[in-house]
Amino acid sequence: MSDLFANARAIAGDIAAGRVSAVEICRQALDRIGRLNTSLNAFNQVTDERALDRAAEIDRLRASGSALGPLAGVPIAVKDNMCVRGMRTTASSRILDSFAPPYDATTIIKLEQAGAVIVGKTNCDEFAMGSSNENSAYGPVRNPWALDRTPGGSSGGSAAAVAASCVPLALGSDTGGSIRQPAAFCGVTGLKPTYGRVSRYGLLAFASSLDQIGPITRGVEDAALALQVLSGPDPMDSTAAHEAVPDFLAGLSREARDVRIGVPRAFVSEGVDASVLAAFDASLDVLRSTGATLVDIDLPHAKYAIPVYYLVCTAEASSNLARYDGVKYGYRSSESSQGLKTMYSKTRDEGFGAEVKRRIMLGTYVLSAGYYDAFYLKAQQVRTLLKQDYEHAFESVDVVVMPTSPIPPFKLGEKTDDPLQMYLADIFTVSVNLVGLPGISVPCGLVDAVGPGGTTRLPIGLQFVGKMFDEATILRVADAFEHATEWSRQLPPL
Repeated sequence: MSDLFANARAIAGDIAAGRVSAVEICRQALDRIGRLNTSLNAFNQVTDERALDRAAEIDRLRASGSALGPLAGVPIAVKDNMCVRGMRTTASSRILDSFAPPYDATTIIKLEQAGAVIVGKTNCDEFAMGSSNENSAYGPVRNPWALDRTPGGSSGGSAAAVAASCVPLALGSDTGGSIRQPAAFCGVTGLKPTYGRVSRYGLLAFASSLDQIGPITRGVEDAALALQVLSGPDPMDSTAAHEAVPDFLAGLSREARDVRIGVPRAFVSEGVDASVLAAFDASLDVLRSTGATLVDIDLPHAKYAIPVYYLVCTAEASSNLARYDGVKYGYRSSESSQGLKTMYSKTRDEGFGAEVKRRIMLGTYVLSAGYYDAFYLKAQQVRTLLKQDYEHAFESVDVVVMPTSPIPPFKLGEKTDDPLQMYLADIFTVSVNLVGLPGISVPCGLVDAVGPGGTTRLPIGLQFVGKMFDEATILRVADAFEHATEWSRQLPPL
């Protein structure tokens, strides 16, 4: 009989067969969240009553003989930048502290149509801007593997919730690595779909040409199942693609025979922690054992991805976040009586955190007269070169492999005074968003580190990048790697 340590597919199957009730599984999730969230701070909001009512509805449907969806009764957490009707949605920002949207994001509608039970909203970096989850207005999330370490960001709450077995599946959003990097830091699986594969309607926008919603799960099978549920066109989102959605689960074969995997050795050889590099090299040997062929490739412009990303994303953030002015919804400064301009200024100064302000100012600067051509336009030109690099690579390979992060999970507070070092931690993830490709991170090792309680073990992630709308191939390779290793079955010492 399933419990929270089973995967989502097994839980849904047991509920459909009557071996366990949705209410029972929901209570397990709520009890575990209640015990662990004080330490982890992974949830901004837990919706006990709503979740139990939904679980009871699933049990009634099963008892009546009604057909159940593929996620029937599965407890799911949602990053707090996705709209759920009537549920507080803050993006972990004071400026939206009391905002409760009057509509559901398309991803929420699809999850509930599939029978999922939403148990709460997870903590994240404010407006998804960050790589450590330390930028939240509600405090940092702590890594379940070591409470003095970051879980990664910006979807750190979702990754921590899955790693701690509070839920088997959570939604995150990925603008420059915000699903894959926290998945790597927390020892779970994180899938960033192709841009347009999943609707962004109801996602609070950060950078509209980069943002993508995706699942964080304990294994590849659940990632494939979740992607099956979430994918497809949406009349509410003009960027949602009309591309056919394959059967992702059917493509999982536990082997990668005839798959050619590109290894950008020059790109991954500089600035990578020795423990990460050792795990990466060992992973290449595992991939050979699954039947894959490794091919050396070059991504000559990938080293420029960080400056390009932080010009493009800040420019788009400056535009998107202009809507938070205290007029229509959200926080309004109490000093609004001093005039409209003062109200705007005070509201944004008091409502936004330091990192969000930094990115708004950077973005406004690069879009300003006299600097647009020198910065934003040049960044877009290099973005095109990055796209051409991957197109050239995919002429000879099916998948590209690299570490998810150049470093293991770092200590909370370690990089907060040096934003540039924080940004550089995203070197292997940002180009995937700039080009719009799919990417998945899976656990590939554990490294020893010294913490307050002695030596602890920290997860390392391996990233597979695929061609546009070819999530099937990266899921197949990731599944083969997962079944050839034990890393995805390791649990944090909670």
